Amino acid sequence: MSLALPQRDRPSMDGKMLACPLREHATSFQLVDEFGEGLPYAGLTYQVIDHEDIIYTGTLDTTGSGKVENHYCGPIELRLNQAYQGREDEYNELIGRKNYPLPITELQVRAEKTRFFNKSGLRTQSNPAQDKADAGAFYQVEVRELVEYGAHLPPLAARHFPPNFHVFKLFRPLPVKGKAGYKPELAKRFGLPLLPNKHHVLEVRPLRALRPMLSTSNEFCVLNLYQFALMATLSYTPFGQKPDEQPVRGNTVTFPLQPSSGNWFGDALAKADEIWQVDTDQKAEKPYYPLYEDVPYSKRLEIVPFDPQLYPEVNDPELGDQQENPAAIHFLDDRKRKNNTDSQAFITHNDEVILIAVRGTNEKPWDLLTDIDAQQVPFEEGIGQAHHGFYSAAKVVYDFVTTYLDKFYSGQKIIITGHSLGGAIALLLAEMLRRREGFTYDLLLYTYGSPRAADQTFVDGAAALPHHRMVNHNDPIPSVPGTGMDTKPGVFGTGLAVSFVNAPLGISVFYAGVANLSGAPYAHHGTLHHFMPVRFEDGHQSQILWEPGCGSITNKACNEILQKKNGLPTHRAFEPFLYILNHLMVGGYVPNSWATLRRWQESLELGSKLVTTREFVWIDSALQSMKQQLEKISRQSRPDAYLRAHEKEYAALRAEIGKMQITRERLVALHGKAASENDVYGQAASQSEWLTDSLARWKAHAENTVKEQLAMAPPPVFSDDEAIAAILEGREPGTGSMFDIDSYS
Repeated sequence: MSLALPQRDRPSMDGKMLACPLREHATSFQLVDEFGEGLPYAGLTYQVIDHEDIIYTGTLDTTGSGKVENHYCGPIELRLNQAYQGREDEYNELIGRKNYPLPITELQVRAEKTRFFNKSGLRTQSNPAQDKADAGAFYQVEVRELVEYGAHLPPLAARHFPPNFHVFKLFRPLPVKGKAGYKPELAKRFGLPLLPNKHHVLEVRPLRALRPMLSTSNEFCVLNLYQFALMATLSYTPFGQKPDEQPVRGNTVTFPLQPSSGNWFGDALAKADEIWQVDTDQKAEKPYYPLYEDVPYSKRLEIVPFDPQLYPEVNDPELGDQQENPAAIHFLDDRKRKNNTDSQAFITHNDEVILIAVRGTNEKPWDLLTDIDAQQVPFEEGIGQAHHGFYSAAKVVYDFVTTYLDKFYSGQKIIITGHSLGGAIALLLAEMLRRREGFTYDLLLYTYGSPRAADQTFVDGAAALPHHRMVNHNDPIPSVPGTGMDTKPGVFGTGLAVSFVNAPLGISVFYAGVANLSGAPYAHHGTLHHFMPVRFEDGHQSQILWEPGCGSITNKACNEILQKKNGLPTHRAFEPFLYILNHLMVGGYVPNSWATLRRWQESLELGSKLVTTREFVWIDSALQSMKQQLEKISRQSRPDAYLRAHEKEYAALRAEIGKMQITRERLVALHGKAASENDVYGQAASQSEWLTDSLARWKAHAENTVKEQLAMAPPPVFSDDEAIAAILEGREPGTGSMFDIDSYS
């Protein structure tokens, strides 16, 4: 391409003679979406600045086109910086909010209403309007390149036809006042540089983002079970902001670290990148993708902008430790503070939801079983007693969260999630928020592998708090602190141990009457959702998610670990791979939540039952066997003195027999139930168009449709009688079998 000036322009650019620059130049441009349509941008006001800094204004026509005629020789600068003046509430609320009001433009709103040509969000290889551009004058652009302030807009995505920003070097420096007076410097340029006497076609990338699809209903759904398992796992990652300093001395921040909560919400999802990794231990060959919604950018889960020029009152580095930046606002890590509680959490929001994820312990999680300080202290915001260590951490997280809520809460649903220690803190935090004076927050809680956080009085007082609690079958952590613990380690005792013959359901022991030496007993809050794998003797395996009511099942892993030895919980070989794996998120709760989602989707799509006849007979047989063994022990003849001395233990044993009957009734209910849309997707089921698009995106990943036994109902047999015969293999119903669930991993 020749850069030689036309003969008519040479006198104007010749430094050897004084001449007035000529204005006989014209440059045109058209804004189009990724389908080649200019109509989405029709009527927008544009501004053009030529080489002599003369400003021209105009309005794009019905094809999204504009033209500047008779401008001075040289390149021009195109801007579309008109502030939004419409009536849509969601935009006006963002523009007018007290903290971090956003400089939303008409162009931004228009771009949010366009859609990607490629569902993946990747830039197009070509555009139907591309041939209308002169040679070298087709560019793929983004909104942030055409407006003055872009800190609130997404990072640039990869593209095939970038603009020629080096053209800005052809603009002459403008006088800028400095400490020594006026001096020539290249003034801040914003907008798009265009070469003169050409027709340009500008493909504007849609301002769309991805956000995890969530149900805001208080009712349990497996969509939330899976999505919040991923968010709880993400809470273990750093925030990933660069520069990683306080205060931030530069003018911008980025979030390059993967995985990190900052990168998820401030980078990848903001530019519609379908990210999946929530932990560095996850392997590429087994990704767990969230179900995503493609939404207008302003409806994403937000990371606030950082711009010391736009927000000097909070972003100025001279504020020192008081400076606000995204890491300080969205992320808590108190490990560097004096008297730290090893607490970490992240928070983000949009106009519908405020999402809070609390991290579990950074130490070995099984230390909760041996070195736990279970001392109870008064729950100051309400009633009952709370675990001293968990409550101390919850107070730190509460201060962090309420600071955020005071800035951005506008009536949204507040959803809190956490794993292990993070689940216990999340429960206390949620109840503290529910009781916050002057506020009536709408709260929802999902926890995974959480230990008990408070006593029965607290649990009763927090009954109105919606809480769904997932427990893996072989996870011992939810069984601590023991119901009888209320002090330092070493001063609680165990009661009557009952060993089950043949270990049905993989359950080998039940402890009755764990002694409470002081204080009220610890208790669990919320609705239990117990993930129990089922392995049949013919090699097939499946799983059910249910709410067993008996401690033999719910405390299965801890009962096996618990031994009477110096009053402390120990184990014959304590750190077995099975227990560790089933407590972790990546190895346990995430794949099990995914398998449950797949199994319930299958039930919804095929009309099959959540518990098949084969599963029902197998589990019911095990329950009957365990119940019979407990009844046999309860009827054993013992001296009166012995019975009096062990009255509490025998009362617990009789209660366990009654709870087994309740457990069976719940199993019967599942056996007759197929999953509904609300069971699977909750409130999101009412958004049929979005749900259809999200499922299509999710199922486009082969990993989410591959056949996997735990995600499917077991293969059927020809009749119920054959199913019973196949399961029992000649045994009488109600007798035990060799069913080693501990081999599951």
